[in-house]
Amino acid sequence: MITIRKLMAVGLGLAALPWTAATAGAEPAFPSKPVRWIVPYPAGGGSDFLARSIGQPLSTRLGQPVVVDNKPGGNTAIAAAETARAPADGYTVLSADNGTLVFNPALYKSLSYNPLKDLAPVTLLGRFPMILVVGPGIRASNVQEFIAAAKAKPGGIDYASAGAGSPHHLAMELLKVEAGLTMVHAPYRGAAPALADVAGGQVPAMMVDLASGAGFIKGGKVKALAVANPTRLPQLPDVPTFAEAGYKNVEAAALVGMVAPSATPPEVIAILNKQVVAAIREPAVNKRLVEFGVEPVGSTPAQFADLLRSETARWHKLIRDLKIKLD
Repeated sequence: MITIRKLMAVGLGLAALPWTAATAGAEPAFPSKPVRWIVPYPAGGGSDFLARSIGQPLSTRLGQPVVVDNKPGGNTAIAAAETARAPADGYTVLSADNGTLVFNPALYKSLSYNPLKDLAPVTLLGRFPMILVVGPGIRASNVQEFIAAAKAKPGGIDYASAGAGSPHHLAMELLKVEAGLTMVHAPYRGAAPALADVAGGQVPAMMVDLASGAGFIKGGKVKALAVANPTRLPQLPDVPTFAEAGYKNVEAAALVGMVAPSATPPEVIAILNKQVVAAIREPAVNKRLVEFGVEPVGSTPAQFADLLRSETARWHKLIRDLKIKLD
């Protein structure tokens, strides 16, 4: 005979089954395995340095390895598309600059990724303000003299950049518009070879970030004339801003942030943001970034999204007005 006590025991057991099954199938708390941090540039550059400098303390904070994976190519599109296709679980993130998130959609007719639909902002990691530098062929001690020299040369002058569509390229195009200059773009594969040719006199000038150009500037191989930043840089206190020279609209920087696949859960984004920002604010990390030439930031996802919207409006207008296309 089945007693009431037995029926109650069976009922309790059945009631417990859904909870047990749900518990058994639940995802472990994030993070429970290594995080892959994709960098869309070769090892040794500014974005790579930024990721590795932050990645080490981030690994300690997450309690899991953070593996930096360099995936250069396609003007950052290869790495961006790979990140967009990755599982949206927080275990794949990307270092994305304004080339990836702002410039590329205006420069190319078609992209293998959509920054707005495929990638979710986590935080702005840091800013690399642009600096106008000239080589030995330009005898200018300030921006005004540089502009006068450029205007005096028939057909204008050439300028180098770290690559077509790079922040260095667009920063010089911005100056060209604001100062009414005629200049011809000479794109290179990276800031280092471009700087070498500016220092050697093959190309008169370029915009460069301090992380790439510090050695050339401090070694006297190129001369820094102005910084495209609202304030002077602490590392170059004697170099004025473009605003001081009368060109207040010439502000430009490489903005490097972290993004994840767009469907990544908000709670995972929040964990990543909290721990990345905390890693950036560690005194030793902060000091290392500043010494390298980076302005450390660490923003909320919403602040990063707002910045991208304003940057998109500003730069897309310039790109459209100048009819710059890369395909």
